[in-house]
Amino acid sequence: MERQLNKNLIKLIIYDFDGVMTDNRLLVDENGKESVFVNRGDGYAISKIKKLGIKQIIVSTEINRVVSRRAEKLGIDVIHGVSDKEKVVCKYCEAHGINTENVLFVGNDLNDLPAMGIVRYKAAPRDAEEEILAVADWISEKGGGEGVIRDLYRCLTQEGE
Repeated sequence: MERQLNKNLIKLIIYDFDGVMTDNRLLVDENGKESVFVNRGDGYAISKIKKLGIKQIIVSTEINRVVSRRAEKLGIDVIHGVSDKEKVVCKYCEAHGINTENVLFVGNDLNDLPAMGIVRYKAAPRDAEEEILAVADWISEKGGGEGVIRDLYRCLTQEGE
């Protein structure tokens, strides 16, 4: 049974990038340039979540300019090239005075499990790995890259915007 997400308790949302903001696919051209597809509805939702007073950040294993460019466009922090997400989440929360009891982590893959284990709320796209789905408090009706964050915004506000 899914636990309710209380927007009044959530002070920080941490997003994995690949598989949450994207559909986990990567387009590589003949020059090695990488591209991904993101959902514009997620960008809108991030702007609306900001208005709720909830800080947001991307924490990604990948070192890829597309991750930092997307975060820049969205106006949120990004930490990428991360091998230990749990450690990064702890350090980030400590540096910003945020208790992990007030954190929601949205992840889809096994490398997200340790970080998800230290926060109060865990969320996942519907196509996340089964181990992630097993610990998730909330599972989006959307798959990665299909508007997971827009769906999360609706859940937090119960608005159909």
